[in-house]
Amino acid sequence: LGMSRVALFTDSKIRNLPFFETVRRSLLGAGMDVEVYDRVSVEPTDGSFQSAAAFARAGHFDGYVSIGGGSTIDTAKAANLYATYPAEFSAYVNAPIGAGQTVPGPLKPHIACPTTSGTGSECTGIAIFDLVSMGAKTGIVSRRLKPSLGIIDPDVTRSLPGEVVACSGFDVLSHALESYTALPYTRRKRPMNGEARPLSQGANPYSDIACLEALRILGGNIERAVADARDDEAREQMMFAATLAGIGFGNAGCHAPHGMSYSVSGLVKEFRPSGYPQEAAIVPHGMSVIVNSPAVFRFTAAACPGRHLETAQALGADITGVAESDAGELLSNRIVELMRATRMPNGLSALGYTSADTEALTDGAFPQRRLFMNTPRDVSRDDLRALFESAMAYW
Repeated sequence: LGMSRVALFTDSKIRNLPFFETVRRSLLGAGMDVEVYDRVSVEPTDGSFQSAAAFARAGHFDGYVSIGGGSTIDTAKAANLYATYPAEFSAYVNAPIGAGQTVPGPLKPHIACPTTSGTGSECTGIAIFDLVSMGAKTGIVSRRLKPSLGIIDPDVTRSLPGEVVACSGFDVLSHALESYTALPYTRRKRPMNGEARPLSQGANPYSDIACLEALRILGGNIERAVADARDDEAREQMMFAATLAGIGFGNAGCHAPHGMSYSVSGLVKEFRPSGYPQEAAIVPHGMSVIVNSPAVFRFTAAACPGRHLETAQALGADITGVAESDAGELLSNRIVELMRATRMPNGLSALGYTSADTEALTDGAFPQRRLFMNTPRDVSRDDLRALFESAMAYW
């Protein structure tokens, strides 16, 4: 890839694990000049993105390697962008929250090495962060952000706590399920030329293949992978499902559960999940998505009931004799079964939210138009408020 001076991105915990040193020694052995950035934040913010970008600008790197979960990979994407084409931070952030400017040209090479079986960020041109002033997540989206190469090694997940496997696994489920049930690409407004097409195309035949297979693999392996860190087969399969779902949603795009998740994460109060750093309250990304999903898929099923039945079956539900009118209920019930089996919180109330927070959650989520425009049914502000109410508890 022509690299000679490499920025090696990771977080402070992964830096002390053996596989990080394997990568660092490999780069040095190949004659690379390597500088490590280990200040990546779990669930990054606009501030942590900007700190990483400042490091990248000062270092004058000609290549990037990221070792970590989606937070690390996304941070490296953003650092690469702002070091290559410096701009006011809001310039590249999704409109209408930011200016949504087009990335001017190619970025430096980036090799992404995921260490969680969830985000699929090695396959996508998306970088997500918490916009602290808004109390919600948003992102930067461009084909230029997609890493040059992804190295997928399931052995690195052996040390992941079960809670992290569950949260990242539900991100896989959400990527695949939302992409498969997204507004079809044939129903989107046709742009003037191909370059103007958005990265997220809506449901399409290419993404469909990856999404259904990711759901089938996840449905058969998530409980095993969460329960037993020694189950190498299940953890390998989860890593494969994550990459497949990354390919799927990297081309189709997610919709309402992800749009809602951004305010669920951004407005967190005191919730501190086990298996994650305890210094600050966070709602892990996959958890913030899945707590909304049963409510959403009851709502969206009317738009494409056949697809909701197909995905329920892929996740392991018996659809024999089930009418299309019951597709949303069947799919949502199967999601709830998997949530309960892997000890996910019982909806938003288990994260510390109440009905008094519904308006603030709606305020934080409604501007995420990139995601809600990809939903197979129109989502009004009143609809969104009702979805948050429905997501408070499921059992």
